[in-house]
Amino acid sequence: MAHGMYTFSSRPRPVENRLKYSEPPYERTHRGYGNIMYDRRVVRGNDYAQHINPTTAQSDPAEIKRQQMIRKKAIARKQAREQFRSRTPEAVEGRKHINVQTDLYLEELSDIIVCKDMDCQTDAFLDKPATPLFIPAKSGKDAETQIEEGDLFDFDREVQPILEVLVGKTIEQSLLEVMEEEELACLKAQQRAYIELRNNELAEVQRLQEQNRRHNEEKERRIAQQKEVLKMQRETAEKIAARAFTKEYLAGLLPAVFTSLTTHGYFYDPVEKDIETNFLPWLMTEVNKNLEKRYLARELLDTIIHDVAMKRLTEFKELEAQSNISDS
Repeated sequence: MAHGMYTFSSRPRPVENRLKYSEPPYERTHRGYGNIMYDRRVVRGNDYAQHINPTTAQSDPAEIKRQQMIRKKAIARKQAREQFRSRTPEAVEGRKHINVQTDLYLEELSDIIVCKDMDCQTDAFLDKPATPLFIPAKSGKDAETQIEEGDLFDFDREVQPILEVLVGKTIEQSLLEVMEEEELACLKAQQRAYIELRNNELAEVQRLQEQNRRHNEEKERRIAQQKEVLKMQRETAEKIAARAFTKEYLAGLLPAVFTSLTTHGYFYDPVEKDIETNFLPWLMTEVNKNLEKRYLARELLDTIIHDVAMKRLTEFKELEAQSNISDS
């Protein structure tokens, strides 16, 4: 490793996208700022004012061309409206037309608020002249003709087709109304029959539903009863089987149990049990009492004999001592 060739490798990473044009000095130095108030692309001021693009922004040639085309089309539409717009009639003698702004809520949009003082003076009041009587201009040519009586209309001959048409239309309308009334009556009758049939069908459906509900309830009740019967039969069979098994199991168990109980003394003779529990303890108690009396008597006798012997020994010693004194 000390004499080998040194190699270096790193993890691959994506290449950063580079801008086609170099950034302006302001954007290069202020890219990291978080305050948008220092960004020149943010327009400050009222929202309805005219927005002025910054001088450093580069305009797209296609966007400039499109705006020029839109501006030309707007100018052409305005000129066309000016040509086809009705002109104001010429002013009467002694007056003149003045361009006055009459649009509602018209306001000049500008970033600079212009403040200046102005004054004005109205013109001298002029009396309005009398409105001349309107007389329409005459047009066309005058012509006249003479129509004699009976030339245009013969009542007796011309009124018959009109009456036939009127009467025919009246009768036709009456027949249509009668047919419409009959058709409405038929529709109402069909509707009543349909309503009655629907009511009968609904009643039949309700009856069938109620019958089906009763059948289902009866079926569920029968199923529950059958389940209860089967349950009782199963319990009875289990009880019988348990009883038979118990009898079979206890058939050889009872003699062995009785034998074991007899061996262990659970089954005994009452006389023997009475002698063992009552007579023998009393007898032993009485024997012990007699033995204790005999022992006390013997002990008392031994004590008396011992006292007598000790007294005689003491007397014998005194006599011996007196005899020895007398001999000396």
